[in-house]
Amino acid sequence: MRADSGLLKESWYAAGTADEITDRKPVGRTILGERLVLWRGADGRAVAHADRCMHRNAPLSEGELFDGRIGCPYHGWVYDTDGRLVSIPAEVDGSKPPEVRLPCWPVIERHGLVWVWMGEGEPDPDPFPMPYWDTPGWKAYYMVTEFDNGVTQLVENFMDVPHTVFVHKGWFRTASRKQVRMTVERTDDSVLVTYHQPDDEIGFTGRILNPSNEPMVHTDKFYMPNTTRVDYQFGQRGFVITSTCTPEGPFKTRVYTLISYTLSSRMVNRLMRPFLKFYTRRVIQQDVEIMEVQGRNLKAHTAEFFHHSEADLHHIWIEELREWSRSGGVGERPGAETRDAVFYI
Repeated sequence: MRADSGLLKESWYAAGTADEITDRKPVGRTILGERLVLWRGADGRAVAHADRCMHRNAPLSEGELFDGRIGCPYHGWVYDTDGRLVSIPAEVDGSKPPEVRLPCWPVIERHGLVWVWMGEGEPDPDPFPMPYWDTPGWKAYYMVTEFDNGVTQLVENFMDVPHTVFVHKGWFRTASRKQVRMTVERTDDSVLVTYHQPDDEIGFTGRILNPSNEPMVHTDKFYMPNTTRVDYQFGQRGFVITSTCTPEGPFKTRVYTLISYTLSSRMVNRLMRPFLKFYTRRVIQQDVEIMEVQGRNLKAHTAEFFHHSEADLHHIWIEELREWSRSGGVGERPGAETRDAVFYI
């Protein structure tokens, strides 16, 4: 999968939350079809290697961590944080092991996540800046979710308003035949949507997030190759859902969703956390279910045949950006464009 991903691989992909990657037990992850093992050395630094011992290809993610090193569960071969083989238990004590080294992947820790660079070129300085992770006055938490569908379908789902009256009926929106105007802008590496509907609301949570009934400013943003940001602003208050998608396989994606919010006071921020965790988990689970249904049908029909409505303008532009990158940049790059559209919910 990585070999066929073109420019899509030239990016940082989230491999785990900072709390998931420890010095107690290695963690196995699959990104773009590559099986990796992540762990922390004695200095606390997170590392990523190919998840296979160089001896007999046993998974190191099933092994143990000790003395800042990782040991294979099959024959006990030991590697350091740089991937160098440092010990073969079956060899005579004091003998020098052969010059063997695990394939290593660049790792960076930012915004509460551990990221792995999957490209062949020089890594970018930073991964996507997950908003409000440690901003004073804001609260934030991650939800990690496995989806049975591909990245393109997921980012479109996360930025799709019409589906909310069906998939999230009663939880997010209810059909009302309201006209919605949107402005869609495409750049070289993003698709940005602004909805012109200040009287919109997001289910019964509106009474909690927006008790003074301020006009709501709703924007959806997609950033290449795999991240969406959905903002709801109510005057000085805000609720932001940022999802970075890590492709494991063509129809398997792990999504790290950061929920960031600021309400009327620090006390309200703190008191609302349990409710928001329950609510956001329920809404995401509804998306899990519909994405599994769609993914199953896409696999069954082996090819995508999509007809579009005016409400799908930003989806079309997302698909064009991702397909151009997947092809390795073959042909004319999708250009900058801004267009208005109208649909109903």
